[in-house]
Amino acid sequence: MRTIDVSTKFDNLRTARAKGRIRLSPETVKKIVNREIPKGDVLSASQIAGIMGAKKTSELMPFCHPIPIDHIEVKTEVGEDYVEVEAEVRGIWRTGYEVEAMNACLMALLNIYDMCKAYDKNMVIEEVKLVSKSGGKSDWAEDLRGLKAAVITVSDSASRGEKEDRSGKLAQEILREFGAEIIGYEIVPDDKERIKESVKKFKDMGANLIVTTGGTGFSPRDVTPEASKELFEKEMVGFSEAMHILGIRFTPKAIMSRAKAGLLSPECILLNLPGSSRGVEQNLRMFSPLIKHALKMAQGGGH
Repeated sequence: MRTIDVSTKFDNLRTARAKGRIRLSPETVKKIVNREIPKGDVLSASQIAGIMGAKKTSELMPFCHPIPIDHIEVKTEVGEDYVEVEAEVRGIWRTGYEVEAMNACLMALLNIYDMCKAYDKNMVIEEVKLVSKSGGKSDWAEDLRGLKAAVITVSDSASRGEKEDRSGKLAQEILREFGAEIIGYEIVPDDKERIKESVKKFKDMGANLIVTTGGTGFSPRDVTPEASKELFEKEMVGFSEAMHILGIRFTPKAIMSRAKAGLLSPECILLNLPGSSRGVEQNLRMFSPLIKHALKMAQGGGH
């Protein structure tokens, strides 16, 4: 049993809004409005309870991550025989705030129940539901179905058969997981011309995404970025920057990567990845959901 690993997700602004209501007698509602409940101001206390509920969610729900919350707002609306609660929770993090918003509503409604139970034995907490959310993968992520991909492992030792190519095989597995069709795989030595020949071959075969692994460091034989740059129509600098930001979360050595990404044409992206299996997995899982959108933009589409 384990929680979901969100370490390779983007930190970005995420918002969730939830609603719920409690059905009460009209007499109890009047007491709330007129502040005749001896325990105090029911609406204000319930708003505070909702804020506390949002903050305590990870302590109550075993699979919810402890997450930073930048904003909580709990509002109440009184009807003839109900009180409705609406909660909005917002923050910049790697996972969403849906459960926190729903828990804020639930805690506010339970507080109304607690403060009014001496006067109303028939209160009913009705549906607590998510109204909206934004910022998560569902807003921007796309799979790779319909796209053709190729993988090139750049390694002197692997090309000579002296070591197993684990990173290239893993890259293929992940690309297939996202729905891409693998149309080619090759192991080449750390030679600029051989790398360029392999990239051109797969581009001519109709690949929409070509992934290289290895040859991105400071070694005299590491020339993958140089070979790639000579083929780019446009460099995709943001991808390289994101690779560094993600990588140094796991190891400071990631800052030494010189990996590049760019458009070979409006129909084909070349993406350099490090030679380590962990680096391949982290970066492919981060970038794969963005590839289709990048290609659409390259072909004239907007955001």
